[in-house]
Amino acid sequence: MLNISHNQLNKKVTLDDYKAYRMAVHTRDYKYFNRFLGGFAILGVIILFLPWTQTVSGSGFVTTRTPEQRPQTIQSPIPGRIEKWYVTEGDYVEKGDTILHISEIKNEYQDPRLLERTLQQKDAKSNAVESYKNKVKALEQQISALKQERGLKLEQAKNKLQQAKLKAKSDSIDLIAVNTNTEIAERQFERAQTLFEEGLKSKTDVEEKKLKLQEMQAKRISQENKLLTSQNEIINAQIELNSINAGYAEKISKVESDQFTTTSQQYDTEAQVSKLESQSSNYELRNAMYYITAPQSGYISKAIISGIGETFKEGERLVGIMPSNYDLAVETFISPIDLPLMHLGEEVRIQFDGWPAIVFSGWPNQSFGTYGGKIIAIERFISPNGKYRILISPDKNDHDWPENIRVGSGARTLALLNDVPIWYELWRHLNGFPPQYYIPTTENSKK
Repeated sequence: MLNISHNQLNKKVTLDDYKAYRMAVHTRDYKYFNRFLGGFAILGVIILFLPWTQTVSGSGFVTTRTPEQRPQTIQSPIPGRIEKWYVTEGDYVEKGDTILHISEIKNEYQDPRLLERTLQQKDAKSNAVESYKNKVKALEQQISALKQERGLKLEQAKNKLQQAKLKAKSDSIDLIAVNTNTEIAERQFERAQTLFEEGLKSKTDVEEKKLKLQEMQAKRISQENKLLTSQNEIINAQIELNSINAGYAEKISKVESDQFTTTSQQYDTEAQVSKLESQSSNYELRNAMYYITAPQSGYISKAIISGIGETFKEGERLVGIMPSNYDLAVETFISPIDLPLMHLGEEVRIQFDGWPAIVFSGWPNQSFGTYGGKIIAIERFISPNGKYRILISPDKNDHDWPENIRVGSGARTLALLNDVPIWYELWRHLNGFPPQYYIPTTENSKK
């Protein structure tokens, strides 16, 4: 009933006599509720001053610490065709075990006796090199013989030249003597002619002196001819000496030219031998590549190209292998704003996929199912996903990581930072501030 009149029934009628009213209204409950609110407020204030560990969260996956321990694929360095498989997926192989056999598909390598024929060509070229060496030695001996013969011929020509000079000198002395005798004969003839004119000499004496003078003049002319002949012999000897030098120089030059040609052919053949040796070595290595072997001990994870007779290109992936021995690590990614907070040796809590865990980010020590780790590497360049890569290894001071985790499993990480009050952490989140920046003082972090 509405109180629309001046008669207020609620002041005249009481509801305390009704049972429903007494059950719905209990004034004493307000007192307990107020106490509850007061206690909750006090508890909230106390909680605001409790310590809270700041963390930087990230997500990643399990990997290995060294690159050679990570899953890898085996490629063929040559194109080929699959002939036979020696393993199946999941098999364990030791380093060097044969995985599959391939055959050649290039025409220039399909000769089954290619290596043998190449070695025969190399032997033939090696014999040719020896022949060229022997020819070079023979030409050297020929050059030496020509030089020795030239020396003897030059000595002979020099001796002949010397003889011609001595003969010319002798003829010159004889000519001087003849000239002297001719002058004496002229004077004797002149005296005899004078005495004949004075009547002191007979005509016969004059004629004898005249005859002797004519003989001496004839001897002088003859001696002059001898001298000219001797001088011509000197010239001829010099010409012969020069001719010997020119002739033997031409012969020696020709033999030396043959020697240089032979030496050039020898070097060219030696280059061909080296090329054939390189080819034979390459063929031997190529023959060894027909059997694909395991680069390290591990498990065959997947046959990528599996069909018998299936062809593949050079460098194409054939089979995947997972190493059997590896050191686990976690690769996680953090936001760029959190990168200055990361330092080497920083403690991290890790939650692996498949392992149950109860995680309290602010109280990592109270979490259950997480494992300890330490940062061992921080990438200096941003990854394609827009975050920075962090590598974490197991913490030796914490309990061991699970034995059954595998490379590639997911993982979530919490890097532990400073301890701050809860009220500060709430205030930081409300304002969008990053965690507190600091520089660790541990020895490992300084390194």
